Amino acid sequence: MEREIELHPGKVSAAARPTEPKLAGRPRSLTYDALRRLWRDRAAVVSAAFLLFMIIVSLAAPFIAPMDPNATNLPKRLLPPGSPGHLLGTDELGRDMLSRLIWGGRVSLLVGFIAVLVAMSAGVVVGLLAGYFGGWVDSVIMRLIDILMAFPSLLLAIAVVASLGPGLTNAMLAVSIVGIPYYARIVRGSVLSLRNQEFVQAARVIGASDLRIIVYHILANSLAPLIVAATLDVGWMIMAAAGLSFLGLGAQPPTAEWGVMLSAGRQQIRNAPHISILPGLMIFLVVLALNFLGDGVRDAMDPRLRQ
Repeated sequence: MEREIELHPGKVSAAARPTEPKLAGRPRSLTYDALRRLWRDRAAVVSAAFLLFMIIVSLAAPFIAPMDPNATNLPKRLLPPGSPGHLLGTDELGRDMLSRLIWGGRVSLLVGFIAVLVAMSAGVVVGLLAGYFGGWVDSVIMRLIDILMAFPSLLLAIAVVASLGPGLTNAMLAVSIVGIPYYARIVRGSVLSLRNQEFVQAARVIGASDLRIIVYHILANSLAPLIVAATLDVGWMIMAAAGLSFLGLGAQPPTAEWGVMLSAGRQQIRNAPHISILPGLMIFLVVLALNFLGDGVRDAMDPRLRQ
């Protein structure tokens, strides 16, 4: 017996009313969600804006620096900040501090980013080989990595640059070598967790080569931790390069570099403290901004870390 449904004029019961299918919203990409979460992190956004400003200023140094950073003027040496014609004063040789800070940022940021790029590239290759092939390849590579990590990072960098000779290029190479084990371990850990996944096994079954599997299936899924690690590591690279320059092993005078400026200013710390304070403050602000940005990127790419 069919169930009768009483209908009133102008009214339709909820049971008899046809249901309209709900249109599912367009799924948003993981990149979009990560950028949205990053945009909500005020500290990360401010830090990114500050770093972008520093990069633009450094790239435009030949056009916006008021003076030649290496032009000496002994009659105007050790002028305090706010002096006419020298907004941030002069150093022990009468060189304009503002110009040297701008050019110094160009060198320090370049060293930091290139060192991270070199260390990450070498570490990725080493980590992929060790994690994917395993066996004796993994054992040999990881024992070499353990030897490098047994030494304190800065001491190892000093030893490397001391053996190669002082200079900006050798300092950059030294801090890059020190950073290789860091990225190699990150990539190896990611490979070990991915190489036995179903999509990797499926790629092997259909005949994909090892190179294709490593690049398109394993490396592509390991980029998130690499991006986070690189963002946090740039600050350490800048500090390490500045430390080597401060010790006389990195950039050499009269190069305008923040570590060199710190080293020169320590002799005048009582008479003209601004010579040391200004480059030290720039290193502090840049590294602090990189750390805030790195924390924001880490939280944005891993929502489980956000409360």
